[in-house]
Amino acid sequence: MDSLNMIETGTMQAAVVTGPGTVEIQTLPLPRPGPGQVRLRLEGCGVCASNLTPWAGPEWMQFPTEPGGLGHEGWGIVEAIGPGVAKVNEGDRVASLSYHSYATHDLAEEDQLVLLPPEFADRPFPGEPLGCAMNIFRRSEIRAGQTVAIVGIGFLGALLTQLATAAGARVIALSRREWALEIARQMGAAQRIPMDDHWQIIEMVKELTGGTFCDRVIECTGKQWPLDLSAELTAEGGRLIIAGYHQDGPRQVNMQLWNWRGIDVINAHERRPEVYLEGVKAAVEAINEGRLRPWPLLTHSFGLEQLDHALDMTRDRPDGFMKAVVLY
Repeated sequence: MDSLNMIETGTMQAAVVTGPGTVEIQTLPLPRPGPGQVRLRLEGCGVCASNLTPWAGPEWMQFPTEPGGLGHEGWGIVEAIGPGVAKVNEGDRVASLSYHSYATHDLAEEDQLVLLPPEFADRPFPGEPLGCAMNIFRRSEIRAGQTVAIVGIGFLGALLTQLATAAGARVIALSRREWALEIARQMGAAQRIPMDDHWQIIEMVKELTGGTFCDRVIECTGKQWPLDLSAELTAEGGRLIIAGYHQDGPRQVNMQLWNWRGIDVINAHERRPEVYLEGVKAAVEAINEGRLRPWPLLTHSFGLEQLDHALDMTRDRPDGFMKAVVLY
């Protein structure tokens, strides 16, 4: 059912995860925006790796999910506005920080929206991960002339490679995937190292940096071993930035190494909506300035009825995959 027909019938479609690895599409009434809210006719939503743990069905997960739940990287058109909305108008194209965006429509608070410029027309814009990349970059405090190691080249790592290179830093990219290392080269990485042998990698980076290691190391994998490796690659007085999503259990750290080298450790995740919003605005600016080029990294697209395939591909990460978007 297309969007025009759904408006005429007052219905929408939303994905509901009914159990581990299973999803169904439900037809529901269109929601009415309340005070300070808008209703979005979504054009699409990015697929986030943070969805994968709920998708696998851990013991704590409750099914079915709320309609559209798990989707939080949406963008689309303001279709209706509630009382008191003053900053956006019907017809505006926006990125949204709403959280039920695996659906053709979603409600969002007015202050959860970022206006998209006309230059971005017809281009996907998963605002939340782009804002995340900008906030991580800001907290990394990367400067011209620094050496920056980026451990893990997925969508986030590739974006950070672009940003660090544009800032005048020398980027050393590390990834398990040869294809991802080629992407890192295209994004500006000066050196690329396969992420296989722990001690060999340390020796290679030591040689590349004249024995001083890296001013900044950004860990983007969310896994124990790359976290250990990242600390080893951080220079004395350097900064280790943890951008990976570490949500599958406790981590051990080499506090002796951290202490001896006097490194700063930054957990570069944000939870405050206003900071997310500033990051999305910064992403719009960075794209306009040519410092950020996200669209070549949106490698796969799916329909809403194919959400299960999009999630499976995000989990399996075959060659050629960087990030999936679901389009409506």
